[in-house]
Amino acid sequence: MSAPGMPAVVDREAFQAQLDELRTREKAHTREGDAIAAARRRLPMVEVDAGIELVGPRGPVTLLDAFEGRRQLILYYFMWHPGHPAAEQCEGCTWCATSVAELSYLHSRDITYAVVCQGPEEEGRRYHDFMGWEMPWYSAQGSLDELLVGREVGMMHLVCYLRDGDRVFETYWTTRRGVEAMDYSYALMDLTAYGRQEPWEDSPPGWPQGWTGTCARLRTDGRPIPQWSRIAAGRSDDLGV
Repeated sequence: MSAPGMPAVVDREAFQAQLDELRTREKAHTREGDAIAAARRRLPMVEVDAGIELVGPRGPVTLLDAFEGRRQLILYYFMWHPGHPAAEQCEGCTWCATSVAELSYLHSRDITYAVVCQGPEEEGRRYHDFMGWEMPWYSAQGSLDELLVGREVGMMHLVCYLRDGDRVFETYWTTRRGVEAMDYSYALMDLTAYGRQEPWEDSPPGWPQGWTGTCARLRTDGRPIPQWSRIAAGRSDDLGV
């Protein structure tokens, strides 16, 4: 196997000059992101039934209950393959859910974050525990048509809600690459010389791109990547299926 290509070697002054040129584009990108966020804050909202049922570890709760008393709620809708073992569960959703570990900053802004599994509560709960996640976790299997009106049930979704007393409103949603808002690993990869190392990227000839552009990019040796550290720690991945 040939060695991967490498960037040209220049002196510090030449390096900094090109980095300064790129920085201008980065700042424009940041400002455009700020402008998009400002437009997002000006979107209208749609009321949803606050009594829609979710199922938590102690039984049924409502969408309103999932706010945990806070003003705002972010729900990640976790794709699920009922009856399949842990190794066959969604690698993309595992990546997203693993990325959101510290919730105190969200809580400081009166925001609750939770995951709703689009499969049976018991299977999903066992997966939650196997992964060692601490975020609130619910099953929404029986309520997906109400929660995801006009969207593809079974697909990953990130949805934001606002509460006004006992009334609940949906303010924003996204799916597919939009859920990269949850991630830091790809964001950090994007800063490196080789990027994500996936074939769809615009990279110079000779750059490593061995990670496929399919869902396999989030798996190693037949499992979602972060499962392996849990297996090594001796955790059971038995989902009871």
